[in-house]
Amino acid sequence: MENSEIKHFVLVHGACHGAWCWYKVASLLKFSGHKVTVLDLAASGIHPKQVHEVKSFSEYVEPLMEFMASPPLMEERVVLVGHSYGGLCISVAMEKFPERVSVAVYAAAFMPSPDLRESLLQE
Repeated sequence: MENSEIKHFVLVHGACHGAWCWYKVASLLKFSGHKVTVLDLAASGIHPKQVHEVKSFSEYVEPLMEFMASPPLMEERVVLVGHSYGGLCISVAMEKFPERVSVAVYAAAFMPSPDLRESLLQE
């Protein structure tokens, strides 16, 4: 695979899941030569925050927002993949970091209406 064909996939789990749910997909993408990042959102998987500590949607998606804002990502555009509730999460990431997203994939995921900015982003 040529370097220009290599993509960076960011896989975002849905409700009641964690990064673990992507193990087969992540393995296949890596085997195909792609870069893959899987994240545990707040109070999910092995993330240290406990569910009773998460007071808002913004806190829940904080791991994804921190990743999208990280300096190593400045040079590339990622493919965001969200499953279930992860669709809302990738929608927020696209709104906040449009210059860092190549495309988004909603895999049986929630896709909010175009007025996302007025609802989720104003917390």
